[in-house]
Amino acid sequence: MPIFVKSKQSILKTIGTILRELREEKGLLLREVGAKLSLDPTILSKIERDERMPTKIQVKALSDFYKDQKNDVIIAWLSDKLAYEVKDEDLAIEAMKVAEEKVKYITKNKKQ
Repeated sequence: MPIFVKSKQSILKTIGTILRELREEKGLLLREVGAKLSLDPTILSKIERDERMPTKIQVKALSDFYKDQKNDVIIAWLSDKLAYEVKDEDLAIEAMKVAEEKVKYITKNKKQ
């Protein structure tokens, strides 16, 4: 099992880049992964080239498939969704900081 060291470069990788690298590390073709997940290889190719954002259902299937890096796949997807949503906003960074605090608060209070 490969060990991923979290460098700034690896954190900045998109969901597509991560999925392509995981597939290539396993020596699999797009059509092989697509067949195992009942996912059209054309769609998977677009996801890997960052031309299409995977759906939550697709991410679930892909993260289960790449179970050793499940969290990396989910985190990359969520961070891409957030980044692309706010990228053109002047106050994006400040809003993300506030959102982080809100998530912490909601998660903490949800457990009580």
